[in-house]
Amino acid sequence: MSKKVLILLEGTRGNGLPYAQAAQRLGLHPITLSANPAQYDYLAAEGIEAIRVDTENLDSLIRECSQLRATYDIAGITSALESVYATAGKLARCFDLPGPNPTSIARCCDKFVQRQLLAEAGIPIPAYRLAANATEVEGAAAEIGLPVILKPVVGSSSSGVRLCHNVDELVEHTTYLLSRKHIWPSSPKHTWRASPRILVEEFADGPHYIAEIMGNEVIGITAADFDCLPHFVFRGLTFPAPLTDDEHKRIADVSLGCLRALGLGWGPTCIEFRWTKRGPVVIEVNPRLAGTDPQLVQLAYGVDLITEHIKLVIGGEWSFHRRRSHTAAARLIIPDRDGTLDWIDGDTRAAAVSGVAEVKLYVEPKAPIVRKGDDRDYLASVIAASPSRNQTATILQHAVDLISWSITPFPPLGELEKSSAP
Repeated sequence: MSKKVLILLEGTRGNGLPYAQAAQRLGLHPITLSANPAQYDYLAAEGIEAIRVDTENLDSLIRECSQLRATYDIAGITSALESVYATAGKLARCFDLPGPNPTSIARCCDKFVQRQLLAEAGIPIPAYRLAANATEVEGAAAEIGLPVILKPVVGSSSSGVRLCHNVDELVEHTTYLLSRKHIWPSSPKHTWRASPRILVEEFADGPHYIAEIMGNEVIGITAADFDCLPHFVFRGLTFPAPLTDDEHKRIADVSLGCLRALGLGWGPTCIEFRWTKRGPVVIEVNPRLAGTDPQLVQLAYGVDLITEHIKLVIGGEWSFHRRRSHTAAARLIIPDRDGTLDWIDGDTRAAAVSGVAEVKLYVEPKAPIVRKGDDRDYLASVIAASPSRNQTATILQHAVDLISWSITPFPPLGELEKSSAP
C-alpha cells in the first residue's frame, strides 16, 4: 500500500512545523514543496522531506505532484502560508482533492478587493483609498484625514504597515514603499506589479480582537495588544478575550457576514477587529490560521485547529469539542533598539515556571538586531495557560521577567567609516 502524503506548499516560522507534526500524528508523511527549503530551519532539524520547486508556477507544481503520485498516495494539499494558499487551492482541485475556493482566497488576499467586497456587503470597515503614487497617497490622506495607515495591498505579518500622524511621516513611508525597498517577508519570491499599490486607510482606534474561525463556526475570540506605534507588532495575546456575551455575539455576527461577503467558509479564517465607538470594525480578513493563536486555542479549549484543518484537507470532518475552559496567553518580546545582541538568557528558568507551556528564542547571540516593524522583530516568546485569566497573567509576567538580554547599539555611521579607513 502506498504511503499517504500531505503536500505542504512553503512553510512559516510559526505554523510550518506544527502542520508537519500534526500530519505525522494523523499517520501522514508530510512533504514540503518550496522555492527555497533552506529558509525553513525546522525542515532539516526535524528531518522533514522537502523538494525545491517554483511554488509560484502552477504547472511546475502539477508536474512535481504528478511525479510524487507515482510513488505515494497524495491524501491532501494545503499551506500555512497566505501568499501561496490560493495556489494550494488550485493545485488541490487539479488532483480532485478538498480545498478552499482559490478565487475567494485570491480576492481576500488583495486587501483593496477585500475592502470593496466587505463595503458592498455593508460590513463595518475603516474608510480607505487605493493609491499608486505619492500624489494619490497625499490626496487620499487629505480626504480621509490624518492620521492614516499606509499598507501594501498584498502582504502579511504587518510588513510595510505604518501609522502616519502627519505629512512628514506620510511622505517618508510613501517614499519607502514606492522605492521598492519594502521586502515581502511571507512570500518566497515576489514579483512587483507594473505599478505598486498602496492602501491608505483610516486609523480605527480601540481594543484589538481576532476571531478564530473554522468553516462557518467562530471557535473563539483572541484579545491582542501591540507594541509601540507607528508599527503594528503584536506584543500580547490572550484567549479567550474578556468580552461580554453581547460583545462576543456582535463580533461573531460580523465575522460570519465577512465569510459570506468574501465567499469563504471552508477551512480556517482569522478576522481582525478594532472595537471603536461604532462597535466592531473589521481591519482585515485572513484566510488562514493566525501564527500563535492555534496554540492558545489548544491550551485553553483543548482543540487543535491545525489538526482539524488537515482533517478537512484529506477529506474528513473536523470536530470542535471543547475539553476544558482555561485562559491561555502569549507575550512576544521585542527589542527597544537596533544593535548587536550580546547575550540573551533566562529561557530555561522561564520554561520551568509552573503553567508555562512554551518559551522560544528567535535570535542567537552576536546576531545583528535591525527592527523592521513587523513580526521578524521578535527576540523571544512565552506562552502560559491556567484555569483563570488572572492566574495566567501572573504566570506569564513572572516568566517574562526571568528573561534578560543585552544589545550593544551599532556605532554611528561616521565612527564606523573611521574604523574601516586604511
